Amino acid sequence: MFQRLDLREFDTSFTFAGRAIPAREGENLAAAILRADIKAFRSTPRSGAPRGPYCMMGVCFECLVTVDGEPNRQACLETVHGGMVVEPQAGAAEINR
Repeated sequence: MFQRLDLREFDTSFTFAGRAIPAREGENLAAAILRADIKAFRSTPRSGAPRGPYCMMGVCFECLVTVDGEPNRQACLETVHGGMVVEPQAGAAEINR
């Protein structure tokens, strides 16, 4: 299980799949979700297999989530802001052009 080394209090929260997650403003979104003991951030489009962060540096795309209605966001590259709504994603969402 992931834990903070920094023991300062959380000052905000966001929701992931309807669950309130305590966090600190500006911290890494993927790390905050992992700390809440959530391992599946998305599912694969073909088999529905659960997927979670792998590289934590934006290379692998395993941590795709929908943030405030915007799909295909890499949780490892996002920072937490209070009140954000994060949803798991099924595969990669289509991009409307």
